[in-house]
Amino acid sequence: MGKVVLVTGVARQLGGRFVRRVQRDPDVDRVVAVDAVPPEHHLGGADFVQADIRQPAIAKVLAEFGVDTVVHMDVTATALGGRGGRGGRGSVKETNVIGTMQLLGACQKSPTVKRLVVKSSTSVYGSAPKDPAVFTETTPPKSLPSGGFAKDTVEVEGYVRGFARRRPDVAVCVLRFANILGPAADSPLAEYFSLPVLPTVFGYDPRLQFVHEDDAVEVLRLASHDPQRGTLNSGTFNIAGDGQLLLSQCSRRLGRPTVPVFLPAVTWVGSAMRTVGMTDFSPEQIRLLTHGRVVATRQMRETLGFVPKYTTAETFADFVRSRGPGLLPPGALAGAVDRIAALPFAGGNQSAN
Repeated sequence: MGKVVLVTGVARQLGGRFVRRVQRDPDVDRVVAVDAVPPEHHLGGADFVQADIRQPAIAKVLAEFGVDTVVHMDVTATALGGRGGRGGRGSVKETNVIGTMQLLGACQKSPTVKRLVVKSSTSVYGSAPKDPAVFTETTPPKSLPSGGFAKDTVEVEGYVRGFARRRPDVAVCVLRFANILGPAADSPLAEYFSLPVLPTVFGYDPRLQFVHEDDAVEVLRLASHDPQRGTLNSGTFNIAGDGQLLLSQCSRRLGRPTVPVFLPAVTWVGSAMRTVGMTDFSPEQIRLLTHGRVVATRQMRETLGFVPKYTTAETFADFVRSRGPGLLPPGALAGAVDRIAALPFAGGNQSAN
């Protein structure tokens, strides 16, 4: 008998791509695709089950299909837009945290579940001025994230560690992804880079890492497999493309101007960005665009056995090719940019010293 793989978060593009990819693996007999809303993309031959992982009914789905592998991809930073959208930040947090708790509770009671893969984020490390140059999987953050998606991922990983202690017979693999980019990317950072003008923090040029959505799908597939050739597909792994880019390099490659803003005005800028449509321009996002974040990927290569096809620079180049004038109307943003530029602490209306 082949594996029965259950995948959460399939209404999103990345979840849908993973479902279509994993069902082509010869050792997979069946793929059960779960989400609270029907996807707008096709799922191949997968069985779609409309279920909210925040509800106890997810346990019945595991039992009905005899699921042995769970790939939890419904941990995300943004609300699902379009048909059947799930609402705002509050709903996203409930799905990330409460949904994960319910799913893990169901997995704990299931006698058939033998492998759990969780899509997490390098945002668990936070972004602070005294951060190390490079985070490893065991590096503690200088300051824990205080809100937004970053705080959600910290809570999610805490619940996953508790599950691993209670079910030591289940292989648990946590993948901490750097910012995922590509033609179909729908993250807050992708929205930021799609703005016609990029607000930046005056005096800071953060280092950033990216992972291509193609590589994200492939590493999730690898992690969902049983260990082969001496590799150990359990543990916690940083996932990122080789190299790094400065935010200034990203803006030049996008061909978009920047608006440097003094640090005291950054909170106001975050509010302005939410006003013009950015869904999670949270304080943690602002810290990332101030201090940056770089992670080591040695364990990804040597222990997990995964080598990304795209470097950070190649990932960003593919993202740039896929973007036109931006996701937001230039006119809507122009008013916010003018207001930022006119602020005294943003450099507006100041006489030379």
